Amino acid sequence: MFQKTPSLYFKARNLSLLLALLLIGASAYFSRISIFLLFNRDGGQKADLFFKWATWGAEGWIWIPYFILLFTWLKKDAKFILLNFLLSTVITQIPKQLIWDAVSRPIASGIPAGEIHTVPGVVMHSWNSFPSGHTATAFTLFLLTVYLFPNKWVFAIGAIYALICAYSRVYLGQHFPMDLGGGILVSVISLQLSITICQRISNRKNSIKNTTR
Repeated sequence: MFQKTPSLYFKARNLSLLLALLLIGASAYFSRISIFLLFNRDGGQKADLFFKWATWGAEGWIWIPYFILLFTWLKKDAKFILLNFLLSTVITQIPKQLIWDAVSRPIASGIPAGEIHTVPGVVMHSWNSFPSGHTATAFTLFLLTVYLFPNKWVFAIGAIYALICAYSRVYLGQHFPMDLGGGILVSVISLQLSITICQRISNRKNSIKNTTR
């Protein structure tokens, strides 16, 4: 499993990395507020309802059914899945809570309230904006699934899922696009670290087996 990384995973990783750099770069150049206002648009009641529910697809609890499905039914490597979960969580939460804890969210950034589209019933947050945890979760699941199942349909469906979940954070007024870029970077780093760690463990086990023969 860890001897050769699927080429489709590299494609998913590189496109994700490109998107992250575009979001962060554009926000740094034009200002994170201007890029936020460009994408935070009122799509009407149907869009409000859709994105209100879509954002739940990247809540932390989504890892539970994902793990159960892949480990118990599809017999995928439990340690690899758990490692990705742990790394993405740690790499997201430590900077978010301890380093950039004072980074404001849109409603606390000085933007007039009337210019921010929000959805009734969605609890708004003011701080701990960077990086977006929902985006990190969505893209980690996307990249992880493509790595485990390097199939074009998996790639397409996973990409749509990740993009919708990520955009929902801007649509709901909870995050800046720059935060999404940070979340995507977290997912790329998490996958690369997990793959490297598991490959080294696998190679070491194979080396020990060969020397004991």
